Amino acid sequence: MFDYLIVGAGFAGSVLAERLAAGAGKRVLVVDKRNHVGGNAYDHYDDAGILVHRYGPHIFHTNSREVWDYLGRFTEWRPYEHRVRASVDGMLVPMPINLDTINSLYGLSLTAFQVDEFFKSVAEPVDEIRTSEDVVVSKVGRELYEKFFRNYTRKQWGMDPSELDAQVTARVPTRTSRDDRYFTDTYQAMPLHGYTRMFENMLAHPNIKVMLNTDFREVEGQIPYGEVIYTGPIDEYFDFRFGKLPYRSLTFRHQTLNQERYQPAAVVNYPNEHPYTRITEFKYLTGQEHPKTSIVFEYPGDEGDPYYPVPRPENAELYRRYRELAEETQGVWFVGRLATYRYYNMDQVVAQALTTYKKITGTKAVRPPTRQPELAGT
Repeated sequence: MFDYLIVGAGFAGSVLAERLAAGAGKRVLVVDKRNHVGGNAYDHYDDAGILVHRYGPHIFHTNSREVWDYLGRFTEWRPYEHRVRASVDGMLVPMPINLDTINSLYGLSLTAFQVDEFFKSVAEPVDEIRTSEDVVVSKVGRELYEKFFRNYTRKQWGMDPSELDAQVTARVPTRTSRDDRYFTDTYQAMPLHGYTRMFENMLAHPNIKVMLNTDFREVEGQIPYGEVIYTGPIDEYFDFRFGKLPYRSLTFRHQTLNQERYQPAAVVNYPNEHPYTRITEFKYLTGQEHPKTSIVFEYPGDEGDPYYPVPRPENAELYRRYRELAEETQGVWFVGRLATYRYYNMDQVVAQALTTYKKITGTKAVRPPTRQPELAGT
């Protein structure tokens, strides 16, 4: 008999499996519908021998020493600071918007003090910040909003920023310095041998059994177990009793090119001129040396695997009904992005899983990182 059935072998499920097995001596069965561990962070070598992220770029960064130290038990780290460019007005300029972005776009040579005054001069007063559009125009004005945010958001979410909660663009900083790093967290790195190797190390404990290509409903009633830890979509667990929670999905188009480099940064955003939102070149992330290079195009849409909860008040209300149902369900723990209808960063999911483990075992919980999540998909 297994003490726990864990549904999903991504960050939430794998961390809890490892902790319950190694930390509490429990017998754990992990099941996943996919044919691999690691969830959306799964990486593998393509036909050319280049390490790629199947489900788009996953960049690890955190301010939590506990999360950093915990994952460090299962991987060595490769230092990496993420940089993004945006294709605007025929140029590739730093994103988030910084001093160099403004000077390049407008042919200026402003200082940090002067660019702060520039932002103030173009910002539009907004009485009440309610939507994503309000957030941006109140910081950088209408023109920069149109150049960088409006069309990107329309593609990413299938809605205009004026229809979306303020949180979507509130998490994107504007800088008066030349700092072109996408993140400013204390710890920024990539698993030296990839995410999949890290997950395999995490799940290698003898008390853990992993079943892939398996729907957890298939093992219900077939394999004896105690409690359930569920990391899938919460509405699916309850057979969509109150209706389906809206998600945005992504389609990935991978290409391998017979050249060493394709673009000048790991990620280039395309806010305006193409149906895809961005192109990622993986060798920047992994540091791999190879005569060829692999890239991926991202096309957002409504159909496909659930990636991003759609941040609108009516969706939050629908999730609240499911959460209340979950709280009444005995013997089941709901953990992770899909089970809590939140777009968490990877480190936030790890922290949530560690907190849940401490709740299960009655030890003191760690407070999860509180910063806002990054742009979708990173």
